[in-house]
Amino acid sequence: MIILVILAFLMLIAGVGIYLLVKLGKKAAGKAKEATTRLATHVNAMGSGDAAEIERLRLELRREVSLTRQAVEQAQRQGWGIGELPRLMAELTAQTDAHDSHLGMYAQQARLSQHTDPATLDRLREHQAKLAAMCARIRSDLLSDQVQHSATGIADLTLRTDLEIEARRPAPDPLQEIDDLYRRSMQDRRDQP
Repeated sequence: MIILVILAFLMLIAGVGIYLLVKLGKKAAGKAKEATTRLATHVNAMGSGDAAEIERLRLELRREVSLTRQAVEQAQRQGWGIGELPRLMAELTAQTDAHDSHLGMYAQQARLSQHTDPATLDRLREHQAKLAAMCARIRSDLLSDQVQHSATGIADLTLRTDLEIEARRPAPDPLQEIDDLYRRSMQDRRDQP
């Protein structure tokens, strides 16, 4: 009986171990596929022609979105009032993902066939420019807020520094001040004709 309990316990541990290994393997496969896709995009962007240009647009768009996401997350961590920017960023990310897939399909068509629609390429470039401009505007606004927060902090620090320096100075001696005033008045009387 004890041997059966021990065997059942070992089977349970083995089952959990296998489950965790399968789950880890799926996660690793997903990461490997993602890395392979990124690497393929970088390699394809090094060429010439429409397909390489599209791949460069994809890379640029990913960089813009990544930088913007980092700026929004930093603003959130610092506790700034950023309003609806996180939700807007999620919508922007979804839109750029859709645009990235369109760019990918066009790049694949351009690599496989010499007959591609130049009007579609122009629209893809236009959408790319609009999405990149939105990302740049969000980052610019957040940077402006950051500079404003910094200016407020610097002004406060300057005021506190001035107060501290003034507090550290020794108090003027009233008798010395009276003596200086008396000397100046005597000197002024002598200088007058």
